[in-house]
Amino acid sequence: MKILFVGAECAPFLKTGGLGDVLGALPGEIKQLGAEVRVMLPLYTSIPDRYRTEMKTIAEIRVQVGWRYAYCGIKELEQEGVIYYFLDNEQYFNRGSAYGQDDDGERFAFLCRAALESLYAIGYWPDIIHGHDWHTGMIPALLRHHYSWRQEYAHIKTVFTIHNLQYQGNYSPQVLGDLFGLPPHYLSYDHVEFRGSVSFMKAGIQLSDRVTTVSPSYAREITTTEYGCGMEGVLRSRGESLVGIVNGIDDALYDPASDSQLQARYSAVSPEAKLVCKTALQWELGLNEDADVPIIGMVGRLMDQKGLPLVLERLDELMHTENVQLALLGTGDPYLEYLFREAEHRHTGAMVSYIGFDDGLARRIYAGSDLFLMPSQFEPCGISQLLALRYGSLPIVRETGGLRDTVHSYQDSTGEGNGFSFGPYNSGDMLYTVRRALSVWRNTEVRDKLMRRALQGDYSWKHSAQQYLDLYQEVI
Repeated sequence: MKILFVGAECAPFLKTGGLGDVLGALPGEIKQLGAEVRVMLPLYTSIPDRYRTEMKTIAEIRVQVGWRYAYCGIKELEQEGVIYYFLDNEQYFNRGSAYGQDDDGERFAFLCRAALESLYAIGYWPDIIHGHDWHTGMIPALLRHHYSWRQEYAHIKTVFTIHNLQYQGNYSPQVLGDLFGLPPHYLSYDHVEFRGSVSFMKAGIQLSDRVTTVSPSYAREITTTEYGCGMEGVLRSRGESLVGIVNGIDDALYDPASDSQLQARYSAVSPEAKLVCKTALQWELGLNEDADVPIIGMVGRLMDQKGLPLVLERLDELMHTENVQLALLGTGDPYLEYLFREAEHRHTGAMVSYIGFDDGLARRIYAGSDLFLMPSQFEPCGISQLLALRYGSLPIVRETGGLRDTVHSYQDSTGEGNGFSFGPYNSGDMLYTVRRALSVWRNTEVRDKLMRRALQGDYSWKHSAQQYLDLYQEVI
């Protein structure tokens, strides 16, 4: 079985979020199960030189983008047994960032067309093209109209994964011909039309052979008005062709027993050194050094989606009534950044707001914190709660999307669970659950049992990779 992944980002070459983590880890896991997996993505100038210097140019082609032709160089790089193809066009990808450009529609139209056109040049004919998020959503439409009648392409099936339905890639109807060379009948409900626009996301959902998303709960949620972003009808129409498969993490890359970014290493067998990581974190961040005070960690984008308005609404009450510390790392909405900086000044020694991103510090927060707060308004899958569990920090989450699927609230009566959760999106329920988590944490016997359980958990891609492989076999 031959699989070609196509996406806009891929760790370790370029990553802005969970999409990059998925494309960085999943192909290797599927390859270990016996499939041949290759990955195709843009050659951004921000990709580090240590990778660029190892790439070799294997072809140069012309790609038709509507009525115009664009140059496309194809570079190849093999990493840990997986072959990566980088599509080179300076007009489209010589940018400081992957997204947020005025011509994103044209840039990713080029990506979709180039991914299909380059198959001749690389001599690789996949059984399945697996596109990720809206940037690749037009591949099934282009495959149907421009390529499926050719013998080499006739057998190719498509799988499309929704990583976040909120970002859809909706553009003016003029792009149908101008960028894709598609006839007018494609601008219809059963093709690529969404509220009068050409929608990359709608095209991927409507025209792919299978649609997946990144957790079973999110797959159910997006068929409802509350979470469907206007596309709940077309998602419901896919029926059993819409499947939720939860993301995993690279458990070799993120391993407290070998992580060089930590001041001490530990595991479920010998977890004592986690306390060393905690006191070292307090010293590093300038928090009051006291091992008996619980640390709540937060790592992620500072956006309303992450439930940060709930945190700010109850933050002062929490800090004034509980003997607790808060370590936050992230960047995003400038106003939220300002509010958390202000909160740090009000709670000097008990709270730190590190505005920015530092991978090493993120790992040390996962390792040094006792609890990890993630009260998201919605969360397709979430990676942070899995990393927290991997490092033995107990998550406090809202029951939504992948958080519901991966964090199971501790039950006093049975002793089951690996964290704490609440349902309604309001600050009162969140504060009650934080206090309950702190109460459980203060019971050292239960705390140690839950920490060991978290450290023993399997958060790898192994199970999910097998689910993808089974899905591919059904499609072909």
